[in-house]
Amino acid sequence: MSLTLPWSGSRPLAADQPDFLEDVYAPVPTETETTALRVVGELPAALNGVYARIGPNPLQPKPKRYHWFIGDGMVHGLRLQGGRAEWYRSRYVGSNTAHKALGRPLLPGPRHGVGDVVNTNVYAHAGRVWASVEAGMLPIQLDARLDSVRHGTFDSPRKQPFSAHPHRDPHTGALHAICYDALVRHKVQHVRVSPQGEVDRVVDIPVKHGPMIHDCAITRRFVVVLDLPVTFSFKRLLSFSAFPYAWNDRHPARVGLLPKDGQASDIRWHDVDPCFVFHPCNAFDLPDGSVVMDVVAHRRMFDRSSQGPEMDSGARFERWTMPADGGRVVREVLHEQPQEFPRFDERLTGEPYRYAYAVGFGDGRQGGLPLWRHDLKVGQTLRHDLGLHAVPGEFVFVPRQAQGAEDDGWLVGLVHNRQSGTAELHVINADDFTGPPQAVVHIPARIPAGFHGNWIADADLR
Repeated sequence: MSLTLPWSGSRPLAADQPDFLEDVYAPVPTETETTALRVVGELPAALNGVYARIGPNPLQPKPKRYHWFIGDGMVHGLRLQGGRAEWYRSRYVGSNTAHKALGRPLLPGPRHGVGDVVNTNVYAHAGRVWASVEAGMLPIQLDARLDSVRHGTFDSPRKQPFSAHPHRDPHTGALHAICYDALVRHKVQHVRVSPQGEVDRVVDIPVKHGPMIHDCAITRRFVVVLDLPVTFSFKRLLSFSAFPYAWNDRHPARVGLLPKDGQASDIRWHDVDPCFVFHPCNAFDLPDGSVVMDVVAHRRMFDRSSQGPEMDSGARFERWTMPADGGRVVREVLHEQPQEFPRFDERLTGEPYRYAYAVGFGDGRQGGLPLWRHDLKVGQTLRHDLGLHAVPGEFVFVPRQAQGAEDDGWLVGLVHNRQSGTAELHVINADDFTGPPQAVVHIPARIPAGFHGNWIADADLR
């Protein structure tokens, strides 16, 4: 079925910022389903599952008020099986607004008062597929073909606001997340979800000003809390901004280490120079009690733009060390080039690791964006160029075998080809990072620049 969006229009924008309703960000007018997929190269026969990626695709945006982070969610999926690319599908994620606009019945399950648009991450847990967002909304369950099923906090009866970025502890199978509610400015919460999908731990953490906490990290001992100076803004709210968060010079920047089974009073706080982090890569404990965390750090964020992230924010890859005796975070620059969406081999979540992967940060108007591989053991960074017209999204590492080496696997992600105006799925050998892709799947559709994606193996689903 094909559905057309009732939208057109444009608006002026500062020269150094993209228009988040145009170019690679422009919403597509239809949901799409196709089996006409051309493969160049050889898809690994071991990749049996769906690569899923989510992002905003607004149904009826108001150009003067639109912010990239609030558009109706659309999930895109490519099914791989036995060395074949079987199908590509795009589907709106089941918010009330989307289903009403599309003439579909509303989904069952609880909602939260601030809304129910889900557009930021898609992943597997407890044998099902979930889409989630932050700021108070609950996750939405999807089926194996990415159609929306219901709202709810996994299999828990608790109406618990969640995060776009839970992290699975490889030793226990539990998810850990730092969650916040846009309507509650005095606290955030550590939420743990059991491997079976039950919310079995919620710890309130006192904060000021209502900070936006997009992501966190975990080690064997701690959950890392990022309390940084992007906070709820009444000024933005009163100016009818759709995204009421802004840089706040009055909000002290700090990083907290919460013991996984501890209470808020057990948090060890560390001051840090003002900056903003959307995405940590990984974190781990040191024998002396210190904690190391690698992050992409932005100098400032949501300071000048009310439509999306500033592209000149100085996004660079850094190593942060939180000393065992408290005090200030020690920051070390690992790579200066603008980048985002850091990923790694998640079998090593919370453990010392060697390789981190990231995507060039920007909109690609100056000639495409690269992928980066950081070898943290030898201090070397490699660049993978996808082409002059390529604008890649987040790439995820998929191991070839459960007990394989850290770089024994593939990097899988979507690329927008500006020349053809269509999307490609690239499968890159992680241990031959600068070499040509093992396979490229050509998708006869455009996929707007979006947020996060994951490989959902058949073995991850019931």
